[in-house]
Amino acid sequence: MIDIHHHLLWGLDDGASDLETSLAMARIAARDGITHIVCSPHANGQYVYDPPVVSEKIFELQRLLDQERVALRLGQGCDFHMSYENIQEAKAEPGRYSINGLGYLLVELPDYGLPQGLTEVFYQLQLAGLTPILTHPERNPTLQADQKRLVDWLRGGVLVQVTAGAVLGKMGKAAEKMAHQLLANRWVHFLATDAHNVTSRPPRMREAFDIVAEKYGPDYAHLLCVSNPLAAFMGKPMPEQLEPLNLYLDSPGRSWWRRLIG
Repeated sequence: MIDIHHHLLWGLDDGASDLETSLAMARIAARDGITHIVCSPHANGQYVYDPPVVSEKIFELQRLLDQERVALRLGQGCDFHMSYENIQEAKAEPGRYSINGLGYLLVELPDYGLPQGLTEVFYQLQLAGLTPILTHPERNPTLQADQKRLVDWLRGGVLVQVTAGAVLGKMGKAAEKMAHQLLANRWVHFLATDAHNVTSRPPRMREAFDIVAEKYGPDYAHLLCVSNPLAAFMGKPMPEQLEPLNLYLDSPGRSWWRRLIG
């Protein structure tokens, strides 16, 4: 499994507090069956995202994991917040914030509400060569109350990541309900841990993978946890997806991916 959203690096944000915690989180992830992790610290007004510093920490952590023979490959990204400065920098330098500098961009919404002009921002980022991945929409109360806001974004090529913990009910009942509604409609493209520590938000995906496989099919679970995140990690085109439900009611016979690419 490939985890594209993970606050693994120590001392950068509200994730791992020290190097020992980073190592402990990495060991848990590897035991759970995770083979690749995108280290994605916050990039917002509170936490400065400095790519060279992030790269240095990834290099050091990878070195230590290799010494321990922990079978993990680390990549670099960020939890991109939609500030004006971030948006302008991402448009000017698409590789700065995207996963491994290859185009897929994790975009985090505020805890409450939605930024104005979000649809236009997604479009501008796409024009700059980025593929936005909307992270954990199931945890946003505005979207919980009105999931239809996702329709135009999905039709426009925005991808969706749901938190593994939400699938298990560990992010509250509303988040659990929306996560499963999104999964039932096949509106989700990635599961990820959004891990922050070894206790309340640990780096585990296997149980969520098994639930998705049982309820929505093993092929879908494999797409969300292996094929799609591997494409994002490697900067490759997304593989063929399963047909989503209730998204293109006007033309049910056409492949959704063909509609997205015209």
